[in-house]
Amino acid sequence: MCVSIEPCRMQQASSAVLAQSTECMMHTIGRKPDMHGGQPGCKQWCACPDMHGETRKYRKQEKFMKENLKKLAKYYKPYLGTFILDMILAMMSAAVALVIPLVVRFITSKVAYMSANEALSRIMIIVGVLFVLVLIQWGCNYYISNYGHVMGAKIEYDMRAEIFNHYQKLSYSFYDDQKVGQLLSRITSDLFDITELLHHGPENITISLIKIIGALCILSSIDLRLTIAAFVLIPFMLVFAYVLNKRMKRAFKRNRVRIGEINAQIEDNLSGIRVVKSFANEDIECEKFKKGNDLFLESKRDSYHYMGMYNAGLTAFTTMINVIVIAAGGIGIAKGWVNITDFVTFLLYINIFTEPVKVLIDFTEQFQNGYSGYERFLEILSVEPEIADKPDAKELTDVKGAITFENVSFRYKDGVDEVLSGVNLSVRPGEYVALAGPSGVGKTTLCSLIPRFYEVTGGSIKIDGTDIKDVTLKSLRDHIGVVQQDVYLFMGTIKENIRYGKPDATDEEVIQAAKLANAHDFIMSFENGYDTDIGQRGVKLSGGQKQRLSIARVFLKNPPILIFDEATSALDNESEQIVQESLEKLAKNRTTFVIAHRLTTIENAEEILMLTDEGIKERGTHEELMKLDGEYARMVKIHSRT
Repeated sequence: MCVSIEPCRMQQASSAVLAQSTECMMHTIGRKPDMHGGQPGCKQWCACPDMHGETRKYRKQEKFMKENLKKLAKYYKPYLGTFILDMILAMMSAAVALVIPLVVRFITSKVAYMSANEALSRIMIIVGVLFVLVLIQWGCNYYISNYGHVMGAKIEYDMRAEIFNHYQKLSYSFYDDQKVGQLLSRITSDLFDITELLHHGPENITISLIKIIGALCILSSIDLRLTIAAFVLIPFMLVFAYVLNKRMKRAFKRNRVRIGEINAQIEDNLSGIRVVKSFANEDIECEKFKKGNDLFLESKRDSYHYMGMYNAGLTAFTTMINVIVIAAGGIGIAKGWVNITDFVTFLLYINIFTEPVKVLIDFTEQFQNGYSGYERFLEILSVEPEIADKPDAKELTDVKGAITFENVSFRYKDGVDEVLSGVNLSVRPGEYVALAGPSGVGKTTLCSLIPRFYEVTGGSIKIDGTDIKDVTLKSLRDHIGVVQQDVYLFMGTIKENIRYGKPDATDEEVIQAAKLANAHDFIMSFENGYDTDIGQRGVKLSGGQKQRLSIARVFLKNPPILIFDEATSALDNESEQIVQESLEKLAKNRTTFVIAHRLTTIENAEEILMLTDEGIKERGTHEELMKLDGEYARMVKIHSRT
């Protein structure tokens, strides 16, 4: 709340702050007290200290940028030898460019006044030296363009591997809130711009600085007055570049976000293209895409506005430098303190000086692209996995399959209400447990807590008496097999997808798993059998076929604990019967949790848990719950009518 203590603070401030506050105080004259009972012009009083807040904010951003650039520089470490040689050769290439105007000056000031034979002899020597320098420059530029780019590609390789590995560590809850297109953008276009900056940035800065500093030193030795004239606009150019630079950075960062949003929209559309076509909603999708594309164009237009001002401004500055030098040189020639040779040399060096300025213009755009991409890269790397191994976590071995829930509670990260509260449950090794209940009561959530896809917010879950938080995630999930309603198959062959359950499995083991899942016959009906390509997400297979491959994958994994998450709910009756037979075969002698959509599939369960919004409302066998005539019995009667 803004109250009258602000003037007291102002009295205690330094004279500089008081001076800045005077204008604010003047605006308050004649104003009525505000509705909150504060001093007149309260908003003006509060705004003055914000100047210092903005300064602190800017300094903080500057500090973060320095820290981020230090982190970015660490990616050079494995390739330090290549990087150093690249910089040395860049300096040599720049130095060769500085020699040419000096040669022109020597010829016009010395050789031109020699005898014809002596002049010819000197020119031949000069041409020979220049030829050698051109060869050196060619070699330098070849190394920079070839090995320098390879170094950039290797850094991109390292960074892509780093962010991809980090993606694999992040928890379910992270992906619940993310768009795939945004994540793809960070691992593709962002990384390309980052590595372009890492390769070309230092190289362009080195070459430009060598040329600018070299030209300054040589020009100063020729004529100090003309040098001052040439460089008089530089401070103004730097201030102009600094102001526009900050605005471009914000604009380019918005571009990154918009590109990610478009990628997400395209990925979403292409993944659901069959749904789009089934509803004949192509026009609606095009309209949705147009809105995102319009926003992207708007942000691009904004960034190009600043870039246009930046490029046009700096080009105007470089042209004005030439104009000032021509004017000063003309005056100098007229008054006799500049000779023609020095004036020509000066103009040649001005061109060498303005060329690196243009390179720095391009570098600024490159820096904004690369650095804004790196900030987005760091945003992902800074996300810590919500679920990770304890430092002293041990391997889970010799699993029998006894599972206990002890007063377990859970709520989603952004949720207000608990999805599960005070759940107590004990499951014996090899027991077949079914979960029934209406949608949204937490059946899938309860099962997702066992492999720690989500972390319990209260209580504990134990396997064979060991808290699952005390064991490594890999060993825990190695002992759990999940068959879901929404089957995900990877691009590749049938064999590769089954082998995903056990990467080192032999062909014989893959075939045996397929036979157990009732999949072998339909696989062999294809021309290429197990080597049949199934397309993206298995689009060439029916729902029942995809489900049987996912079951074969779990057969191959051979875990002691199984979770069937409505694995047959989307299938027709014939496919359901085949898949149900495969599931029952798989569940034999394993601790099994079945989330049921069709209640007929769980009538033979050893225990059925009836979940409601109040938690586990009823438990028992099918017969026991029907006799109880409670929630479960009512649900069965409703299903039998339909």
